[in-house]
Amino acid sequence: MKVLLFGAEAESIRPHIERHAAIEIVEALPDVVVCYGGDGTLLSAELKWPGVPKVPIRNSRRGNRCIPHPAGEVIDRLVGEKLARTEFLKITCSVFEEANGAPTHVVSAMNEFNVHMGNINLAVRFKIWLDNEPYDNGAEIIGDGLVVSTPFGSTAYFSQITRGIFHTGLGLAFKNITELTSHVIVPESTILRALITRGPAVLAYDNSPDYITLKKGDRLEIRKDTRPATVLTWSTVTRPTDSF
Repeated sequence: MKVLLFGAEAESIRPHIERHAAIEIVEALPDVVVCYGGDGTLLSAELKWPGVPKVPIRNSRRGNRCIPHPAGEVIDRLVGEKLARTEFLKITCSVFEEANGAPTHVVSAMNEFNVHMGNINLAVRFKIWLDNEPYDNGAEIIGDGLVVSTPFGSTAYFSQITRGIFHTGLGLAFKNITELTSHVIVPESTILRALITRGPAVLAYDNSPDYITLKKGDRLEIRKDTRPATVLTWSTVTRPTDSF
């Protein structure tokens, strides 16, 4: 088994891995990525190695999506094939600048996509479509932005906005908008489209350090990713919102 160690202090658990002859520590093309840190470490690993199974081991006080057991015990369980394989829905976002052109960016997220106003003192304006149905009869929405979340990510920013979580589907939450609603949950098969009617705005995703600048006329198309995120957990995870 080829294992890649990831995390600021991941080297500290190398001895737990090296005592297993069945594991080879590699720098590229891993079979498994062992993440040692917090929830952000897991998200960063998924950005770098999408689709490769992750073993998130907690080395942080804030690691609800990390296995809280000692690293040596987790590695023993990995070698003994006693970790539970859990797949989590991801979403992908395509950004278009032209009506009939190819997307300028295509990015995936395990947690969420976050559109926020580009200037702190200037609201962003946008319109939303759920599949081909205009949201709120095609009304222009004015506010700080929006968040599209997976169930996995609903315990993060989505929960801070709505004070709730969800277990299936996709969540659309609005940030400080002039409308009366705060969020809507749609089936995971739904394609969410957004048109920026006044910018500037930025698109962020998970904890990526890279932002995508959005301007008036830019369009977003968000849908279920064809590939899930695979996480090896201590035991079976019943719901995507459960702690590991």
